[in-house]
Amino acid sequence: MITWQQLEKLDLKEYQDAADGWGKVSSRANSAKDRVDNEMLGKLRETQKGKTADAAIGDLTRLSRNYQYIHTECGLIRTALNGLASELAAPQRKLKNALADAPKTFTVKPDGSVEYPVAPALIKTPDSGSGTAAPGAPVPLLPGKAEGGGDANKALAEQIAEDIAAAVREANEIDGRYAGVLRKLKIPDGVKGLDITDEMFADAASDTRDLQKASKYREESEIPKGKSPADNAKWWNDLPQEKRDEYATMYPASIGALDGIPSAVRDDANRMVLAETRAQTQLDLNAIGPEPEKYIKHPGHGRTYRNPAWTEWSEKRAPYVAKLAGMDAIQKRFDAPPSEGLPQAFLLGFDDKGTGRAIIANGNPDTATNTAVYVPGTTSRLEGIGGDINRMTEMWREANSQAPGETTSTITWLGYDPPQSIVPEAMEKDWAYNGSPKLNNFMDGLETAQGGADKSHTTVIGHSYGSTVVGDASNSGDLSADDIVVAGSPGMMVGDADDLDAPKGHVWSEAAWNDPVPAGGKLAGLGGYKWGVETWNGIPFNAGYVQTVPSDEAFGAHRMDVDTSGHSDYWKRDSISLKNQAFVVVGNYGDVEED
Repeated sequence: MITWQQLEKLDLKEYQDAADGWGKVSSRANSAKDRVDNEMLGKLRETQKGKTADAAIGDLTRLSRNYQYIHTECGLIRTALNGLASELAAPQRKLKNALADAPKTFTVKPDGSVEYPVAPALIKTPDSGSGTAAPGAPVPLLPGKAEGGGDANKALAEQIAEDIAAAVREANEIDGRYAGVLRKLKIPDGVKGLDITDEMFADAASDTRDLQKASKYREESEIPKGKSPADNAKWWNDLPQEKRDEYATMYPASIGALDGIPSAVRDDANRMVLAETRAQTQLDLNAIGPEPEKYIKHPGHGRTYRNPAWTEWSEKRAPYVAKLAGMDAIQKRFDAPPSEGLPQAFLLGFDDKGTGRAIIANGNPDTATNTAVYVPGTTSRLEGIGGDINRMTEMWREANSQAPGETTSTITWLGYDPPQSIVPEAMEKDWAYNGSPKLNNFMDGLETAQGGADKSHTTVIGHSYGSTVVGDASNSGDLSADDIVVAGSPGMMVGDADDLDAPKGHVWSEAAWNDPVPAGGKLAGLGGYKWGVETWNGIPFNAGYVQTVPSDEAFGAHRMDVDTSGHSDYWKRDSISLKNQAFVVVGNYGDVEED
């Protein structure tokens, strides 16, 4: 319980200095985690084999988790202390103003009541009314103001007493909110060494939510929503570093999703969300319990049949297993050893809700000479993100080899909700209408973080229904891209390449001879229409108001050679299909082999 004397003497700078100290610990822990992940674990996985190496890798992995936990918890302590100091400043100021309003003849008692002299005009004496003012009784902490009646001193004393009481009440309310949070920010009893568990990471997420509820110091409503990436960047850049750190600690999901701010900031915030989400998902999976027998014998006729309890158990587990598969695939990319020659990975977006979303970059796009953004299509979801990550990993290898001396970033952008079935969902346009604004925002955000349209050569790659999303993004907004590449496209909702928002001659298409999706897209009406002549190998076969998809000659895109088959092999290592895309990504247009 804070008294008015304690509030008056409270040195808020001590809280701020302590917060700075915890902030330094948080930052150092984050730097240490990066060193363990990027300098130690990768090299150890690459150079050492056997039980001893496996044990060392396990210890280092736990050490990385340890640093991640320290980074998060110490960041929360820093933010809580700064918030406590910031919020206590107002009642302290109110108290000091009240004390300053008290004349020298007034006395503030230890309990906050105020003793005052009775106004001379109200003192009755036996003589002619002369005399000295007698002190009045201490004014209790009563509600209301200026109840002094005709005594001005009593009215002033009541006002001062009420202001003191209000300041103390406010200070105690603030102290109560933060005290509960700060008491929880500690390592649980019994934890030793490197034993940072899933329960602790889940508890860290709970601590963050508690601080969000308790604090009025940093409100999530202050983070831009629905603003342009340029507005987001201005908001972020105008903040002092301390405030940036606090927003990222308290609202990592919101900061991690903010288009336009630096990729390193989004990566740090999203990795925090990933670690906590994975821990909670694993705990939820564990809570389902052990596996029952899959097959049991009927007690009557003795025949074996599937155990209904096993079916129920399996169905309960399925969503958690699926989410973990996606999160493990992301972590696997983070853990890639140096022998794979890959650059640092950045997690630019993550959300496990619904079918899930994830945005993973090979290399920092903020500083890349060449940037490629891949938009996957039908049935894409967090569970299967590993395959999409691998495609852009192969793209990075090929593009990097073709542009020595340049830096390249390739990005898997699962930043929208793709259709999850061919029929009927992939035959509908709403998925593209809903996804395209998100793609445009992300592309604008890349350009903003890079410093302008001329800072990086940017290519958007749409696969399958992803190309339909790219098409609508190009139609409905200013698509921030120098080239558009599509593979196995069912249509882009325009009839001609020149209708897309790309420089003339910078739309490229690939379609394998046995890929059924382009023809299926026409049946679904995902192509566009134009007056013209359809040709096959230059031979006319139809004319009039025709529907076209990018693989049609009449569409007018560069039709690149393909040596892969089917709908999903366009990123096969060492294939012409992959090489041609990579030539476009790095701007080596003259090397592209066209059909």
